[in-house]
Amino acid sequence: MKNILITGSDGQLGSELQFLSKEYKEYNYFFTDKDTLDITNIDDLTVFFEKNAIDYIINCAAYTAVDKAEEDIEFANLLNAKAVENLLDASKKTNTKLFQISTDYVFGGKHNTPLTEGLPTHPESSYGLSKLKGEQAAEKSNRAIIIRTSWLYSSFGNNFVKTIQKYGKERDELKVVFDQVGTPTYARDLARAILDIIVNSEQNNQFKNGIYHYANEGVISWYDFAIEICSFSNIEVEIKPVLSALFPTPAKRPSYSVLDKNKIKETFNIQIPYWKKSLVKCIEIIKNN
Repeated sequence: MKNILITGSDGQLGSELQFLSKEYKEYNYFFTDKDTLDITNIDDLTVFFEKNAIDYIINCAAYTAVDKAEEDIEFANLLNAKAVENLLDASKKTNTKLFQISTDYVFGGKHNTPLTEGLPTHPESSYGLSKLKGEQAAEKSNRAIIIRTSWLYSSFGNNFVKTIQKYGKERDELKVVFDQVGTPTYARDLARAILDIIVNSEQNNQFKNGIYHYANEGVISWYDFAIEICSFSNIEVEIKPVLSALFPTPAKRPSYSVLDKNKIKETFNIQIPYWKKSLVKCIEIIKNN
């Protein structure tokens, strides 16, 4: 039985992997968080990999406080970049394969067509730069799959969907930016895609390393996304579209984050759900919790 280590298992993606592990019973899982396995400590990791024969790592641990990273640059780099080096170094004797989760924030500038894996990166925030450094650390190895994603949400943890639901119930009016466009990603869909890639790799006895993009299908602005969240949640609130300039933040947000998913679909024969169908599923789960 193959062993899979999931770091950051208490976050959105890690929690979804825990939930889906019940469907993928052919694998044995090690779910860890910062309290049970410190991936910034190479000595702790070395001991862990000496004790446990890990076949795959899904690295969900990350520094995700985008604005705070502008000040906390050292720790963002430690968790998003150096920790990736640590995981690969500590597991090199066992040739463990790594799934490194990255972000649309590695891209900069103004784009208006879907972002492909080969497009030049130019992060415009400390967070984006730290995630790019993590990608570069993973790319040095031939046993790493890097998956860039965007606008992640889930029934677990805190995210845009839950924030809109909360304020939509509390306020008469919400102002949401309309000049940032991308695609929401339901964390459960991404988690399933990762596990399906592992199944594919085992069946074909081939680990196809490299960079891949994953988000749900479709394109939408944050404003339109907020409208649909309230609609599906039966929340009546006036939502007004505003420019990003009305909400200045320490870290610059990408204005266009639509990821091209053709490579991951064709390489691993993955079907990606439309964002609206996934949102409905997630909101139904939130309602029943």
